[in-house]
This record gives sequence, C-alpha cells and structure tokens, in this order.
Amino acid sequence: MMKYIKEFFSIRDIQITSITFLTLLLITVLNLTNGRLWIAMLLGIIGYAITEYLIHRFLFHMKPPRKNFLLNLMKRIHYHHHAHPNDLNLLFLPVWYSFPIFITAGIIVFLITFELLIAIAFTTGVLFYLLYYEWSHYVAHRPITPITPWGKFMKRMHLWHHYKNEQYWFGVTHPTFDVLFNTYKNEKKVEKSDTVRDLEKRDLKA
Repeated sequence: MMKYIKEFFSIRDIQITSITFLTLLLITVLNLTNGRLWIAMLLGIIGYAITEYLIHRFLFHMKPPRKNFLLNLMKRIHYHHHAHPNDLNLLFLPVWYSFPIFITAGIIVFLITFELLIAIAFTTGVLFYLLYYEWSHYVAHRPITPITPWGKFMKRMHLWHHYKNEQYWFGVTHPTFDVLFNTYKNEKKVEKSDTVRDLEKRDLKA
C-alpha cells in the first residue's frame, strides 16, 4: 500500500492541492474557537459531495461540444480518461480546472458572509473532500483492494461506469445521487454501452 500512497502524492496536481489544503487548514485550526468555522468547513465538505455527481453527470458527460477548443478541453478533463481509464496522466483533475472552481466558491462565500475566515474554512472543507475524491478515484483505477466493504463497493460501482455503461453510476465517493436520480441500476440488468470507452461517439449516435 505504501508504494501507492507514494505514487498518489507524487502527482503534481495532488501535491499542489495538498499544500493548499494544509495551508488553509492551518489557518482554520488556529481560529477554531470560532464555532462557525466548523459549520463552514462541514458545508464545504457537503457542497463538494453534492457537486461531485452534478459535475460528473452534466458537465463531464455533456454532449460533445462542436467548438474545437471546448472539445479539446473536455477530452483532457474527462473523455480521454474514459478512453484510457488507468492512465495516471489522465486520472486526476488538473489544477487549472479545479482551482478556479474552489476559488470562485470561496469568493462567493465571502461575498455572502463578508468574513474571510468563514470563506477560508469553507474552502478548506471543499479541498478536503476533493482530496478524498481523488484518492477514492485513484483506488478505483489502481490494483488496490480497499480495506472496507464500502470502499470495495464504491470501487466496483465506479468500474461499472467505466467498463459497462457510462450513463449510470456517476458517484465516485458515494451513490446517494445515483439512487435519487435513478442512475444507480442493477449492473446485471444493464446492457454494455458501445460508447463507454469513447464518449465522443455519443454525438454520432444522437
């Protein structure tokens, strides 16, 4: 397991995200006498847990864009990951994608509360769950046997998404919204998609 932990933290995007998270966490911890920071951090965690599904389903699996720039963007962010699921270079969200999102989220929280520490605590929660998401995603695609039954279930579910049918099982860390939005199916009753490894072909089938 240690070699996989080292491999995970050898990824540049993970290193940058981890350093940013630890910096914001230190600021938050030094001010935790303010009970609202705990709530803000929890809301950041919940926020990412919700948007994980929404972004994966409605952005990453959107109809292939016509514009070359947007198409190439989607290829890097997700389409190529489906074509080469175990390629480490395509496995993680690039910081040029993830950082603008969590920075924007932090700014929105600041504009609502006008409290910098609340915004920092919220962003800390977002980054914590982002790293948890990245680790869960990494485990799903590497020859690692999760320790817990939950981890084994989520790995199995994510691999169904990659190798059985890309229209289902969008959750990476939890299946809550798959269940709510009817994208969690009995794997044995789902037909294998012929576009599961080539998301661009969905445009030709439309």
